[in-house]
Amino acid sequence: MANDIRICDECNHIKMKSILPKLRKMAPDAEIKTGCISYCGPCGKRPFVYINGRYVSGPTEDEVLAKAEAFVKRPVAKE
Repeated sequence: MANDIRICDECNHIKMKSILPKLRKMAPDAEIKTGCISYCGPCGKRPFVYINGRYVSGPTEDEVLAKAEAFVKRPVAKE
């Protein structure tokens, strides 16, 4: 059950060099796709991340990551 994370590499509010390592740390099993995801209205106004079917946005990159944490799928521990 890998996480699906997408970020826009055209967004003026996200720095790829800083956000990619943070996303990889937050969800090591994630498939992170970069590129335009045709969400230009909100993308032009504030940082956002598409994670597991949800668009998560916030005033800063760090706040977006904090909100996105709630949507990360965690592995279920086997007994």
